[in-house]
Amino acid sequence: MNGGECPVTIPVGETRLSGDLCLPEGATGLVVFAHGSGSSRLSTRNRRVAAGLRQARLGTLLFDLLTSSEESIDNITAELRFNIPFLGERLVSVTDWLGTRTETRGLSLGYFGASTGAAAALVAAAQRPERVAAVVSRGGRPDLAAEYLGKMAAPTLLIVGGDDTEVIRLNEIAMEQLHVEKELAIVPGATHLFEEPGKLDEVQRLAGKWFVKYLTANPG
Repeated sequence: MNGGECPVTIPVGETRLSGDLCLPEGATGLVVFAHGSGSSRLSTRNRRVAAGLRQARLGTLLFDLLTSSEESIDNITAELRFNIPFLGERLVSVTDWLGTRTETRGLSLGYFGASTGAAAALVAAAQRPERVAAVVSRGGRPDLAAEYLGKMAAPTLLIVGGDDTEVIRLNEIAMEQLHVEKELAIVPGATHLFEEPGKLDEVQRLAGKWFVKYLTANPG
Protein backbone atom coordinates (compact mmCIF):
# COMPACT_ATOMS: atom_id res chain seq x y z
CA MET A 1 0.00 0.00 0.00
CA ASN A 2 3.16 2.17 0.48
CA GLY A 3 1.32 5.23 1.74
CA GLY A 4 -1.28 5.43 -1.03
CA GLU A 5 -5.00 5.43 -0.38
CA CYS A 6 -6.59 2.02 -0.86
CA PRO A 7 -10.37 1.68 -1.33
CA VAL A 8 -11.67 -1.26 0.70
CA THR A 9 -14.98 -3.03 1.05
CA ILE A 10 -15.68 -4.09 4.62
CA PRO A 11 -18.03 -7.02 5.27
CA VAL A 12 -20.40 -6.54 8.22
CA GLY A 13 -22.70 -9.55 8.22
CA GLU A 14 -24.66 -9.36 4.98
CA THR A 15 -23.81 -5.66 4.63
CA ARG A 16 -20.83 -4.17 2.79
CA LEU A 17 -19.36 -0.83 3.85
CA SER A 18 -17.09 1.37 1.73
CA GLY A 19 -13.82 2.63 3.18
CA ASP A 20 -10.45 4.20 2.38
CA LEU A 21 -7.46 2.62 4.10
CA CYS A 22 -4.05 4.27 4.02
CA LEU A 23 -0.91 2.88 5.64
CA PRO A 24 2.24 5.02 5.47
CA GLU A 25 5.50 3.13 5.26
CA GLY A 26 6.54 2.05 8.74
CA ALA A 27 3.15 2.88 10.25
CA THR A 28 3.27 2.78 14.06
CA GLY A 29 -0.49 2.54 14.56
CA LEU A 30 -3.86 2.83 12.84
CA VAL A 31 -6.61 5.38 13.52
CA VAL A 32 -10.18 4.47 12.59
CA PHE A 33 -12.50 7.42 11.96
CA ALA A 34 -16.17 7.46 12.96
CA HIS A 35 -17.94 10.38 11.29
CA GLY A 36 -20.79 12.40 12.70
CA SER A 37 -24.46 12.34 11.78
CA GLY A 38 -25.25 13.16 8.18
CA SER A 39 -21.60 12.79 7.13
CA SER A 40 -19.52 10.05 5.47
CA ARG A 41 -15.96 8.87 4.84
CA LEU A 42 -15.65 11.87 2.49
CA SER A 43 -15.93 14.37 5.37
CA THR A 44 -13.49 17.17 4.51
CA ARG A 45 -12.74 17.85 8.17
CA ASN A 46 -11.95 14.24 8.99
CA ARG A 47 -9.88 13.84 5.85
CA ARG A 48 -7.78 16.88 6.81
CA VAL A 49 -7.13 15.42 10.24
CA ALA A 50 -6.34 12.02 8.69
CA ALA A 51 -3.78 13.57 6.34
CA GLY A 52 -2.03 15.15 9.32
CA LEU A 53 -1.97 11.86 11.21
CA ARG A 54 -0.34 10.12 8.26
CA GLN A 55 2.45 12.69 8.42
CA ALA A 56 3.09 11.28 11.90
CA ARG A 57 3.35 7.75 10.46
CA LEU A 58 -0.10 6.70 11.58
CA GLY A 59 -2.33 4.72 9.26
CA THR A 60 -5.93 5.84 8.76
CA LEU A 61 -9.21 4.19 7.89
CA LEU A 62 -12.16 6.36 6.92
CA PHE A 63 -15.33 4.40 6.19
CA ASP A 64 -19.06 4.88 5.80
CA LEU A 65 -21.01 3.85 8.88
CA LEU A 66 -24.10 3.48 6.67
CA THR A 67 -24.63 1.96 3.24
CA SER A 68 -25.96 4.19 0.46
CA SER A 69 -29.47 2.72 0.83
CA GLU A 70 -29.40 3.17 4.61
CA GLU A 71 -28.20 6.72 4.14
CA SER A 72 -31.07 7.47 1.75
CA ILE A 73 -33.57 6.28 4.35
CA ASP A 74 -31.78 8.11 7.16
CA ASN A 75 -31.81 11.38 5.21
CA ILE A 76 -35.61 11.23 5.44
CA THR A 77 -36.19 9.63 8.84
CA ALA A 78 -32.92 10.35 10.77
CA GLU A 79 -33.58 6.98 12.45
CA LEU A 80 -30.02 5.64 12.21
CA ARG A 81 -27.71 8.61 12.76
CA PHE A 82 -28.63 8.78 16.47
CA ASN A 83 -28.85 5.01 16.95
CA ILE A 84 -25.57 4.87 18.87
CA PRO A 85 -25.71 1.13 19.80
CA PHE A 86 -26.21 0.30 16.11
CA LEU A 87 -23.34 2.55 15.00
CA GLY A 88 -21.14 1.23 17.80
CA GLU A 89 -21.73 -2.34 16.64
CA ARG A 90 -20.77 -1.31 13.11
CA LEU A 91 -17.48 0.06 14.44
CA VAL A 92 -16.88 -3.12 16.48
CA SER A 93 -17.36 -5.21 13.32
CA VAL A 94 -14.90 -3.04 11.39
CA THR A 95 -12.41 -3.39 14.24
CA ASP A 96 -12.74 -7.17 14.16
CA TRP A 97 -12.29 -7.14 10.38
CA LEU A 98 -9.04 -5.19 10.73
CA GLY A 99 -7.85 -7.94 13.06
CA THR A 100 -8.18 -10.48 10.24
CA ARG A 101 -6.03 -8.58 7.72
CA THR A 102 -2.32 -9.28 7.52
CA GLU A 103 -1.33 -5.63 7.08
CA THR A 104 -3.42 -4.27 9.97
CA ARG A 105 -3.82 -6.95 12.61
CA GLY A 106 -0.45 -6.15 14.22
CA LEU A 107 -1.12 -2.41 14.50
CA SER A 108 -2.33 -0.76 17.68
CA LEU A 109 -5.73 0.87 17.06
CA GLY A 110 -7.15 4.24 17.95
CA TYR A 111 -10.57 5.75 17.28
CA PHE A 112 -11.21 9.33 16.16
CA GLY A 113 -14.89 10.16 16.53
CA ALA A 114 -16.69 13.35 15.53
CA SER A 115 -20.04 14.49 16.97
CA THR A 116 -22.32 11.43 17.22
CA GLY A 117 -19.50 9.31 15.78
CA ALA A 118 -17.58 10.01 18.99
CA ALA A 119 -20.36 8.32 20.97
CA ALA A 120 -20.14 5.30 18.65
CA ALA A 121 -16.37 5.25 19.18
CA LEU A 122 -16.78 5.22 22.97
CA VAL A 123 -19.30 2.38 22.76
CA ALA A 124 -17.02 0.31 20.53
CA ALA A 125 -13.90 1.02 22.60
CA ALA A 126 -15.68 -0.17 25.74
CA GLN A 127 -16.55 -3.42 23.96
CA ARG A 128 -13.03 -4.02 22.60
CA PRO A 129 -10.75 -2.90 25.47
CA GLU A 130 -8.02 -5.33 24.46
CA ARG A 131 -7.87 -3.91 20.93
CA VAL A 132 -8.41 -0.15 21.21
CA ALA A 133 -5.47 1.76 22.71
CA ALA A 134 -6.71 5.37 22.49
CA VAL A 135 -9.79 7.45 21.67
CA VAL A 136 -10.07 11.06 20.52
CA SER A 137 -13.42 12.87 20.35
CA ARG A 138 -13.89 16.05 18.27
CA GLY A 139 -16.96 18.05 19.25
CA GLY A 140 -18.33 14.76 20.51
CA ARG A 141 -21.54 13.75 22.24
CA PRO A 142 -20.25 11.40 24.96
CA ASP A 143 -23.58 11.78 26.75
CA LEU A 144 -25.06 9.50 24.08
CA ALA A 145 -22.71 6.74 25.30
CA ALA A 146 -23.15 7.45 29.02
CA GLU A 147 -23.69 3.83 30.09
CA TYR A 148 -20.35 2.81 28.52
CA LEU A 149 -18.12 5.56 29.91
CA GLY A 150 -17.38 3.74 33.15
CA LYS A 151 -16.34 0.65 31.18
CA MET A 152 -13.72 2.44 29.11
CA ALA A 153 -10.11 1.22 29.28
CA ALA A 154 -8.54 3.36 26.54
CA PRO A 155 -7.01 6.78 27.31
CA THR A 156 -9.51 9.34 26.04
CA LEU A 157 -9.04 12.89 24.77
CA LEU A 158 -12.14 15.08 24.44
CA ILE A 159 -11.66 18.11 22.17
CA VAL A 160 -14.35 20.80 22.23
CA GLY A 161 -14.62 24.27 20.71
CA GLY A 162 -14.47 27.09 23.25
CA ASP A 163 -17.67 28.64 21.87
CA ASP A 164 -19.55 25.33 21.84
CA THR A 165 -20.91 25.91 25.34
CA GLU A 166 -23.55 23.17 25.58
CA VAL A 167 -21.17 20.51 24.25
CA ILE A 168 -18.51 21.69 26.73
CA ARG A 169 -21.00 21.05 29.53
CA LEU A 170 -21.79 17.56 28.23
CA ASN A 171 -18.09 16.73 27.94
CA GLU A 172 -17.38 17.98 31.45
CA ILE A 173 -20.03 15.60 32.77
CA ALA A 174 -18.48 12.76 30.74
CA MET A 175 -15.05 13.51 32.20
CA GLU A 176 -16.42 12.74 35.66
CA GLN A 177 -17.71 9.36 34.46
CA LEU A 178 -14.48 8.27 32.75
CA HIS A 179 -12.10 6.28 34.97
CA VAL A 180 -9.17 6.14 32.55
CA GLU A 181 -6.36 8.52 31.65
CA LYS A 182 -8.29 11.43 30.19
CA GLU A 183 -8.08 15.04 29.13
CA LEU A 184 -10.54 17.74 28.09
CA ALA A 185 -8.97 20.14 25.57
CA ILE A 186 -10.97 23.29 24.85
CA VAL A 187 -9.92 25.14 21.69
CA PRO A 188 -10.51 28.89 22.24
CA GLY A 189 -12.65 30.66 19.64
CA ALA A 190 -13.82 27.46 17.95
CA THR A 191 -17.45 26.53 17.33
CA HIS A 192 -18.87 23.02 16.98
CA LEU A 193 -17.42 22.27 13.53
CA PHE A 194 -14.05 24.01 14.09
CA GLU A 195 -14.56 25.98 10.88
CA GLU A 196 -12.66 29.07 12.07
CA PRO A 197 -9.16 29.64 10.62
CA GLY A 198 -6.53 27.47 12.29
CA LYS A 199 -8.91 25.68 14.64
CA LEU A 200 -8.99 22.36 12.79
CA ASP A 201 -5.18 22.50 12.65
CA GLU A 202 -5.23 22.62 16.45
CA VAL A 203 -7.52 19.57 16.52
CA GLN A 204 -5.07 17.77 14.25
CA ARG A 205 -2.13 18.70 16.50
CA LEU A 206 -3.87 17.57 19.69
CA ALA A 207 -5.11 14.32 18.17
CA GLY A 208 -1.75 13.51 16.62
CA LYS A 209 0.07 14.02 19.91
CA TRP A 210 -2.43 11.79 21.75
CA PHE A 211 -2.32 8.98 19.22
CA VAL A 212 1.46 9.01 18.84
CA LYS A 213 1.80 8.76 22.60
CA TYR A 214 -0.62 5.90 23.19
CA LEU A 215 -0.51 3.90 19.96
CA THR A 216 3.28 3.78 19.98
CA ALA A 217 3.28 2.78 23.64
CA ASN A 218 0.78 -0.04 22.99
CA PRO A 219 1.86 -1.99 19.90
CA GLY A 220 -0.73 -4.43 18.65
